Amino acid sequence: MSQLKKAGIVAVALTLVLGVAGCSSEKEELNLTAQQEKEMSERLAPAGKVVLEKDVAVAAPAVAAGPRSGEDVYNKSCTACHSTGAAGAPKVGVAADWTARIGQGLETLYANAINGIRGMPAKGLCMNCSEDEVKATVDYMLEQSK
Repeated sequence: MSQLKKAGIVAVALTLVLGVAGCSSEKEELNLTAQQEKEMSERLAPAGKVVLEKDVAVAAPAVAAGPRSGEDVYNKSCTACHSTGAAGAPKVGVAADWTARIGQGLETLYANAINGIRGMPAKGLCMNCSEDEVKATVDYMLEQSK
């Protein structure tokens, strides 16, 4: 065996011995301040927890104490699309946008608002709105669009 190989083997053996020696079973006590303990606990705390559907009581959507006005429902649930014309929604205040729809009849307008049509979801996503509130909202929008 060459002198170089022997030196290499000795170096590897020495490295292993020193490495193992550094891993003693004695424990070094680490003293942390209360602030350091708190910060470490916060860093190690879980980011969240898994909650299974069977472990959670699902509340029914809140229902208003009394019927809301068409204006109230419009301002809360309809204005985003019907003030801008988003997704082809007829704009409130623009009579021309409503002419063809009015020609279909009021009952058709009500049914489309309740059930949804094209880009408009059912009840305009006001899932806690009653059908009467949706109808009142249609009436309000029509009144504002004459």
